[in-house]
Amino acid sequence: MPKQKAYYIIDFDSTFTQVEALDELARISLKNHPDKEAIFQKIEDYTNLAMEGKLSFSESLAQRVKLLEASEDHLKQLIKHLKKKVSTSFSRNAEFFKKHADEVLIVSGGFKEFITPVVSQYHIKKENIYANTFVTTGDGKIIDYDHANPLSEEGGKVKLLQHLKLEGELFGIGDGYSDFQLRESGMINKFFAFTENIARESIVSKADHVTPSFDEFLYVNNLPRAISYPKNRILCLVVGNVDPLTVSILKNDGLSIRQKTSFEEKYIKDVGILILADGEKIDKEQLKNAVKLKTIGYLGSARNKLDFDLCTKQGIVVFDDPKNNPRNIDFIPKRVADFMNTGATYLSSNFPNLQLPKIDKSHRLIHIHKNVPGIMAKINTVFAKHDINIVSQFLMTNPEIGYAITDINTEYDKQLFKSLKKIENTIKFRVLY
Repeated sequence: MPKQKAYYIIDFDSTFTQVEALDELARISLKNHPDKEAIFQKIEDYTNLAMEGKLSFSESLAQRVKLLEASEDHLKQLIKHLKKKVSTSFSRNAEFFKKHADEVLIVSGGFKEFITPVVSQYHIKKENIYANTFVTTGDGKIIDYDHANPLSEEGGKVKLLQHLKLEGELFGIGDGYSDFQLRESGMINKFFAFTENIARESIVSKADHVTPSFDEFLYVNNLPRAISYPKNRILCLVVGNVDPLTVSILKNDGLSIRQKTSFEEKYIKDVGILILADGEKIDKEQLKNAVKLKTIGYLGSARNKLDFDLCTKQGIVVFDDPKNNPRNIDFIPKRVADFMNTGATYLSSNFPNLQLPKIDKSHRLIHIHKNVPGIMAKINTVFAKHDINIVSQFLMTNPEIGYAITDINTEYDKQLFKSLKKIENTIKFRVLY
């Protein structure tokens, strides 16, 4: 039986972009208004009440447009702003939209005037953009919207999909009540609550799946994606009294953060990244059992606080600050994030120093092994057997280990990974993106 065609119904505000566009338009149009803060608050309240299903969408929309006092000039400023505010995980997966241009639909209670210029950059077809339209006066003032458009009404997304009669498997991705209504009405097969920008508990609790990033959505549906394993699935454990900036840098990078006062037993087997406050210690037994641990960021000098040799043997990259420089407050989290994103071990305390640019349209594979002769030959024999085309390859060693990064531009199967992991003296192997 042939596979059903899939359609991806994607919301715009707080999903495709990080912000609510009408709220942002208000900040532009009311910039010099004496009561701007009170009006901003009213507009945001109307937005949230509708998103949580506590006020009809049509009532919320009418009230917000009335308060805007916006013009076409304000719209131009908004579009420029929104282009910089596309959600990070959407922008890094631009290639997906290019490949699936026929199946991606933007369905929004927002307005085409600002949505179309933003999403068109991502190869989304104009005929696949469904949204409201403004009514303007001859001199460009926004005075109303088209009330005949179903998307301006309560349950508008449901009415639109009933009209479109799409046949196939329909996935909905959004952050609000109008997105969940599609699932509730049976118009889509699965609803994914998108929480990269905002998590509304009333919506999250009803979702088929919570997706903290678009990478997560692509991963669970086995679709092509920019990074192989979503960062929100990597547990980053922060232990001790750590500066909020450190946590903020790692959180903004999309990692799943847990903050604890000690390295609790229940996290040892699952932790992927460990951030330790100055003075914290980690014993050999904990290190040996931390089988998924890829890197440790120590906020100070880690000498005598953890076993560097054991970390190296386990394939764990350590970044610390031996001089304990208070001005280097963002040094460790940035190095840790860079290692997770590009494989760079630059300025690490125990690994060969390797710093590489990210190569577009390629997959990056990392192989950590004991420094014994002949390993690179074995790695490349595996690539040759699987007909893999190597774009670039880098190897750095120290007396203990070899750290190899290979960029390939061909599709691969999981058998390739198994073969690379089976090479004798392999310590760790992972796909970066």
